[in-house]
Amino acid sequence: MKCAVCGQRDAAVMQRHTGRALCRECFVNDIVSRVRKEVVSFNMFSGNDRLMIAASGGKDSYVLLDVALKLHDPSKIGVVTIVEGIEGYNRLEDVEKVRKLASVYGVDVVVLSLKDYVGYTLTELVSLGFSKNVKVSPCTFCGILRRKAINEVARGLGYTKVLTAHNLDDEAQTIVMNILRGDLFRLVQTLPNGPILSKLFVRKVKPLRKIYEEEIAVYAHLIGYEFQTSDCPYLRYFPSLRARIREYLYKLEREKPGVLLELINRVDTVLVKYVSHYANYPELPRCAICGEPTAYGRKYCMACELLMMLGIKPSYNLRSHINVG
Repeated sequence: MKCAVCGQRDAAVMQRHTGRALCRECFVNDIVSRVRKEVVSFNMFSGNDRLMIAASGGKDSYVLLDVALKLHDPSKIGVVTIVEGIEGYNRLEDVEKVRKLASVYGVDVVVLSLKDYVGYTLTELVSLGFSKNVKVSPCTFCGILRRKAINEVARGLGYTKVLTAHNLDDEAQTIVMNILRGDLFRLVQTLPNGPILSKLFVRKVKPLRKIYEEEIAVYAHLIGYEFQTSDCPYLRYFPSLRARIREYLYKLEREKPGVLLELINRVDTVLVKYVSHYANYPELPRCAICGEPTAYGRKYCMACELLMMLGIKPSYNLRSHINVG
């Protein structure tokens, strides 16, 4: 079968949501073109921006880096990766894959471990949580501390945008979760041009938000990414609402390919008119401990609260990695 786009090369990929059989070159070009369209549509970044790519080392962040290097000046791109310190999880090996790709283009890579940042690995934090009967999932500790660290690193190094590798599957799940919770504010925040309520936040954007995870896996394979052999061992703990939504959405997508992309496009159209409303909200208050933004009506940020729940005095160290004033 020949490629449905060029009509010359043999097809290598079946793109399920369009029903097209594509060759390697046309498939890669299609992904890059769709990401470029999303970047332009929401003005995610411009030629003057310094982009900090938040990389886990997995396939999604590897593909994000590869695509960003095709769309932006490599001299204005950096990478930050947070090593959680999870026993039996080969994160350092995955970081080396990202570092190798970055080195080809002279892109700086900042590697920060949770052990250096807060004094504990994720495994140690989770063990403390179990011993103190703290009902918080490992993913919550990981996500909150990683987001805080990434924002501080990007801000400290003068980057103007943080790029995360959330894909279409992630985005659809987040949208449905917030619809079920009736949380309009968080729904609006899924938009790439949603409100930023603190000058301490570096805007985060998701260039891969309309690319299916399956497509990202194929793209990664086609550019030579070696897939990780082990999953995070904490995925089985505390089954979440997201996990249940994920299975339901996968079922819908199997029955009607393209339905998740249609969902995101329709929700984007509806939410755009609400952005200006939330832009008038006051500046977020600052945490009484670390000075970073926290939610309205809260004295402490979630990171500090989580550490205090474990009996840990919150303290964060970035100075050995970046020059934070």
